[in-house]
Amino acid sequence: MRRSIALGCVSAIMGVSALGAVAASAIDDRDATTASAGVHGASSVAAADTFAASSVEVDAGPTVTSELSVAAAPFTGGTQVTVTGEHLDGVASVTVGGAPATIVALAEEQVTFAVPAVVQESLGTAADVRFADAAGQAVDVETPTAVVAAGTSVLQPLEGELTGVPEPEIPSAPRTLALTYTSDPAIDAEVDYVLAYWSSYNSAVYPVVSGYDCANFASQALIARGWAMDAGWYLDLATGAMSPSWASSTALRDYLYTRTDRATPLDDSQRDVVKVGDIAQFDWDDSGDRDHTAVVTRVERSATGTKIWVGGHTKDADYWDVDTALATGGGSVTYFSIR
Repeated sequence: MRRSIALGCVSAIMGVSALGAVAASAIDDRDATTASAGVHGASSVAAADTFAASSVEVDAGPTVTSELSVAAAPFTGGTQVTVTGEHLDGVASVTVGGAPATIVALAEEQVTFAVPAVVQESLGTAADVRFADAAGQAVDVETPTAVVAAGTSVLQPLEGELTGVPEPEIPSAPRTLALTYTSDPAIDAEVDYVLAYWSSYNSAVYPVVSGYDCANFASQALIARGWAMDAGWYLDLATGAMSPSWASSTALRDYLYTRTDRATPLDDSQRDVVKVGDIAQFDWDDSGDRDHTAVVTRVERSATGTKIWVGGHTKDADYWDVDTALATGGGSVTYFSIR
């Protein structure tokens, strides 16, 4: 029995020695297999010290990975722009140059929004497009992955491989997307028509209403803009028949009141949102009707306020200062913001 106990002690000592050899082997970077060869139970001890890493799912936030589908849009707004990416159904808001944009469509890999309207002074400027989640946190915009042609080597030296010194990480600024505001082709066509025919009437195409041709001419300009006639606003070029709204300032006002899809009424206190191509109407005697109609041909905004100029017929003008018109004619002015 003593022999058996002694042998057991020796075995225990040998086992401990073997384990010490394994540990020393790991520290000295030696072959653990060679150091523990022939020692019963060494492999089971090593296995017990091994931990398996478990995968953890991270709830990634929305990320934009593409450019804007449209890089430039008219300042009058409404253009739909799309971006693609990941988890974009988490996008809660979009702004363009700080102005809120309407989200038209939202999906996991795609967002479509409508560009907001801005003042004409924004022409040519690049407005930052920003996305945010429901918590108001900015959405990351990643640089699109470059496509490498087949056969092109993309291997780069490992960090510090050439110098032996780890290269410092330089944080990159967050990438932003930008949209450039341009003029509106429809407005350009409307104003170009006014400037072309304010003094030389286009009588080869349109009839002239002697003595009060202002609404008739403004209606022609809206046709140049791209408007289509309807049952409430029309001119029959073959017969010369026209609706009251085509040739009368007051009737045109009443027609535009019913067409909220085409125009929004504004008073003179809202000059800050009047734009080129809008309709201006004057009531010289403040009787409630409309005595004169013209097209806005120029707008200037400054620290002292907004200046507006109009063009039209009867008072034949290309750039008639609204303030001068009111000072000489009296009365008041109102506007229709045209879509």
